Amino acid sequence: MRQVVIEEKLLQFIARLVTSTRSHKSIYLGASPRASLAIMVSAKATAALQGRDFVTPEDILEMAAPVLRHRIILTPEKEMEGSTEDDVIKEIIQSLEIPR
Repeated sequence: MRQVVIEEKLLQFIARLVTSTRSHKSIYLGASPRASLAIMVSAKATAALQGRDFVTPEDILEMAAPVLRHRIILTPEKEMEGSTEDDVIKEIIQSLEIPR
């Protein structure tokens, strides 16, 4: 897994994704910088399991919700509306430009 390459633009995307959780109006408590590391490592593992030595944006998107869902706390209003962490993570991802 250490030999799996991740481009700088993908690292920046991960950073923007995690930073967005700390300023999103629906999130009471956002993800810490350690979440960035967890997304990176899990995306590398996903790539390795698929037989690739490089990370794609899709690897990051696939791992975003599983990594972030227990690292964020929604506002009480969002919880009362019935929103889930996955809903808000999806909303954040849709607001970001995905590098290609």
